[in-house]
Amino acid sequence: MGISGGITASLAGRYASALFALAGEHDARAVVEGDLDRLLAAISESSDLAQLLHDPQVSRNDAERAIKAVAQVLSLHGLTTNFLGVLAGNRRLAQLPAVIRAFAAIAADARGEVTADVTTAHALTEGQIAALTAKLAQREGRTVTLRTHIDPALLGGLVVQIGSQRIDGSIRTRLNSLAQAVKA
Repeated sequence: MGISGGITASLAGRYASALFALAGEHDARAVVEGDLDRLLAAISESSDLAQLLHDPQVSRNDAERAIKAVAQVLSLHGLTTNFLGVLAGNRRLAQLPAVIRAFAAIAADARGEVTADVTTAHALTEGQIAALTAKLAQREGRTVTLRTHIDPALLGGLVVQIGSQRIDGSIRTRLNSLAQAVKA
């Protein structure tokens, strides 16, 4: 399976790969992944924290102290806290959300999982989600986790994105294809 070169070639991917390897050496991958999930939620909920990540006027030392204080409030593992200090020291805090996403992708790949983004016009029922998950797992040959999104503009059907693969079974796309065929 393996992680695509796009993830590990990016700056965020290199940091995430390094953290993943280090967490593996300390048998703390699950703990670090949980820490990063909580940290991403905190960034989403706090405009001040999100601003700290991108503010070039904050010195390295101030950014490091601030991010370590956040780590303490969130009760993050020492490895995660030290990693955040490295990001702050290298003036790479703006990359933190991308690092967290890359870490999650690397961790999921290591577990043999893949995430599928499913966009539908209307919310799926639990039964539909279970059936779609089973069908995608059979197709992919590994465990599939669904992230569902709703876009009424699709009119009906669904669009599934797994990595770089896109399966578009939306009514909107079918209507657009029919319109193009009529014009030709």
